[in-house]
Amino acid sequence: MNADPLTRRIAPDRSTLRWKRLNLWLSHHISPERLFILSFAGVILAGGLLLRLPFSAAGAPLPWIDALFQSTSAVCVTGLATIDVGQGLSTAGQVILVFLFQVGGLGILTFSAVFFIMLGHGLASKERDIMQSVFLHSPRRDLAPILKFVFFSTFLYEAAGTLLLWARFARDLAWNEALYQAVFHAISAFNNAGFSLFSDSLVSYQGDLIVNLTFMGLIVAGSLGFIVHYDLHMRFFGRQRRLSVHTKVVLVATGVLIIGGAVLFFVFENHRILQGLPWRNRILASLFQSITPRTAGFNTVNIGMLANETILLMIALMFIGASPGSTGGGVKTTSVSLLFLIMWNRLRGREDVSVFNRTIPRELLQRTISIILAATLSICFVISVLLLLANHGAAASESRHFFVEYIFETTSAFATVGLSMNLTPSLNAPQKLAIILMMFAGRVGPLTLAFSLARISTKKSFTYAEEGVMVG
Repeated sequence: MNADPLTRRIAPDRSTLRWKRLNLWLSHHISPERLFILSFAGVILAGGLLLRLPFSAAGAPLPWIDALFQSTSAVCVTGLATIDVGQGLSTAGQVILVFLFQVGGLGILTFSAVFFIMLGHGLASKERDIMQSVFLHSPRRDLAPILKFVFFSTFLYEAAGTLLLWARFARDLAWNEALYQAVFHAISAFNNAGFSLFSDSLVSYQGDLIVNLTFMGLIVAGSLGFIVHYDLHMRFFGRQRRLSVHTKVVLVATGVLIIGGAVLFFVFENHRILQGLPWRNRILASLFQSITPRTAGFNTVNIGMLANETILLMIALMFIGASPGSTGGGVKTTSVSLLFLIMWNRLRGREDVSVFNRTIPRELLQRTISIILAATLSICFVISVLLLLANHGAAASESRHFFVEYIFETTSAFATVGLSMNLTPSLNAPQKLAIILMMFAGRVGPLTLAFSLARISTKKSFTYAEEGVMVG
């Protein structure tokens, strides 16, 4: 018997009403920050399930904690590994890993946004807010062209890196194996993921000019930030008159950190780990170890054999990290630059902070201090957790070295670097979980905090009477 026409008309209306109510509930409870976090968490869980399956492992299936660890490390483009990726994962598992750190480097929302733009659909307000906060230093109307530029420039860099590495690896491997290695490492390098299929990372290619320059070029390109590439592109082709202050600060800070880090590494290690090496190896190793802590995770020397002062240098470089809107982590080069500018201007008796003939908004300075303070407290908390969860059972004097190793490991996890003093495989399950949370917080935390602070209501509210306290 046919249904009453009136019933057929009412049913869709009720269904539509439920859908509208669901959308209304989501719009009130799923803020852009939460949507950003949920997108990463969803990919991590899906990746962990895939890596747990038998076909992902070269031998026995990975334990749940290791599968989740590797998925988190990949999506958060960190590079820390509890297993030997080249030996412990099958080809299918390695391909899954590539997909995870490619998606993690750009963000799942970036892929979805570009997909909708290419189909001719506009971005919803939440997606637009997130894309603005992730890639741009100030609101712009040309968001769609920028996102397309991000998407295509990524694959252009990765394709160029693949060709260069393929030409080099083909000398040692069969052409198909060389191509596979080149694709894996080019994507890993540009996304600052730090995963390598070689058991010693890149130590075997310590003095190889092509491998070193290609990796360093990809790492720096991925760490600069896409808006910097877009500004340089627009300036080079004469479509804008000058570079933004953001781009200038990023380029200057990056240059200072690379050169300064390389010089200090060479001074600290010239008569230690670099002793006896050819001069080309010494220079390339110093330059490479200056670039990779921000925030790639590859290494051409044994990190566990470095001197204490060099470890301190690398911890500082890891904490600073890459630049905003990039595939890297850390508190970002611009944040540290603004912090130094604040101190410099205070020492000169100036209340405002200016750079390149522009004054930096005070709200931005307050946000910078909040991000650096939150990062420092997070790292200290996780270091404490790792120390409390340690079960080495040795005397305090004999286990003192774990303190330095935990500081290094935690900073590496927060800054999504991936360098380790050979500690990661020896972590127990609770410590691995703590590092997983640190990697996740390090990837989404600073961005989300910056985003939430940028969205603080500007409505007028009452203020209390001022009263000072002593500082310093």
